[in-house]
Amino acid sequence: MARRLAVTLARLLVPPLLAVAACTGGGPRDVRTPAADVPGDIVVASGRDVTGKNGVRQQLIDAWNRQQEQQDSGYHARLVELPGSADQQRSQLLGALQSGSAHYDVVNLDVTWVPEFAEADLVGQLPDEAVDDVIASVADTARWKGKVYAVPFNSDVGLLYYRRDYLSRAGVQRTGPDAIRTWHDLLGLGDTLDARPPKGYEKLWTTQLAAYEGRTVNAVEAFASATDDFALTDGSGRYTGDLRELTDGIAELRRRTDKPYTLDSALSSDEASSLSDFEDGRTAFLRQWPYAYGALHQSFTEQQLGVAPLPGRAVLGGQNLAVTRSSQRAGKAAELITFLTSPQSERCLLDAGFAATRTSAYTDDHVRCTSVPASGGSPSASPTGESTDHMPRDAAGRPGYARGILLPALQRAVSRPRTPLYGAFTQTFTAELGALFTDDPPSDAVLAGRLDEALRRALPG
Repeated sequence: MARRLAVTLARLLVPPLLAVAACTGGGPRDVRTPAADVPGDIVVASGRDVTGKNGVRQQLIDAWNRQQEQQDSGYHARLVELPGSADQQRSQLLGALQSGSAHYDVVNLDVTWVPEFAEADLVGQLPDEAVDDVIASVADTARWKGKVYAVPFNSDVGLLYYRRDYLSRAGVQRTGPDAIRTWHDLLGLGDTLDARPPKGYEKLWTTQLAAYEGRTVNAVEAFASATDDFALTDGSGRYTGDLRELTDGIAELRRRTDKPYTLDSALSSDEASSLSDFEDGRTAFLRQWPYAYGALHQSFTEQQLGVAPLPGRAVLGGQNLAVTRSSQRAGKAAELITFLTSPQSERCLLDAGFAATRTSAYTDDHVRCTSVPASGGSPSASPTGESTDHMPRDAAGRPGYARGILLPALQRAVSRPRTPLYGAFTQTFTAELGALFTDDPPSDAVLAGRLDEALRRALPG
């Protein structure tokens, strides 16, 4: 698979002008072929690894480097972690690739960036088989206009974490993941908890509503739950929204974030602050990403903490690996991507706390993490011999919720609007919806009209 992918990629990365020269009837000297890969460093540009210093991504790259050393191939992969927020990382990558100021061979793109980088011809097309075995909804994030431009590396999806002990003390009989299927179910528990509030409890739930991507994600989840086949953009990234779906989406978001139920600080919260508020016991529920499963189990036991699919629709996140058009090592870079996204590597990512992208990592007990032995099924230990891994695991060593909750959540999840102008979309969406969280918010219809006008300016269609 690795060799086939590398060869196919090398063919697909032929510069357009050279392909034209091959078809214009010129002599043999006019027909050029791509140069062979140049031995040396394959530079992988990525955001921060949430599994920490020398995290699982670096460990997988180290494993690939050991293979190359054994083969004396002359290639060595090097991970460069970009500083700053996701928006700052995107700007750095765009600037570097467009100007040629940095020589990156592989870029780890947020799923929302793929259309922009593909449309700008900054990353090369990949063969369709590159996303075989990838969860269908996740594989779609690697495509643009029907072509594959990346391979999903790790995914993400909104989940609902909750305090089992809080619910039990309030007299709630059913506290399993199937007990909360709708937002009506969830909000109804607010009244129950208010009648018998646990010590330290303030409001029903918290999430990420500060003026950044967290607000966009929460809003898209509300909009997609209110309207079937919600998209806002077509296959070319043109705006297709209408006042009805915007009005319904705003109404749903308003209902979810109603002050009697939502922690006040959620309006200024990001992932870290909302996680801290939940850990401090201020809420019974938290909307968060999969990485929180391991983090929260460092503080809570299985009897205290539960996790369920998010009621309604949840949004996909994650990162996808792509080969840059400027790479002098495109073939070998493709081999590296194949290794990093193989079923075995995806199992390593899953065991370490990421959401894996391949179905086999969740369902096939024969797929094991062999490249990074300490990442999952073999929990690390402190100098005293005590395990530092408190994450519940199934009999095969996966995170306990992986197969029954995380995988179905990924399969049902929706993407944010797909457009090369995603930066303009999310800035507009976030800014306009800010009016909903003021002391004197406009009506659903008025805010929908403002949002519609702003999106038509931001996304010409």
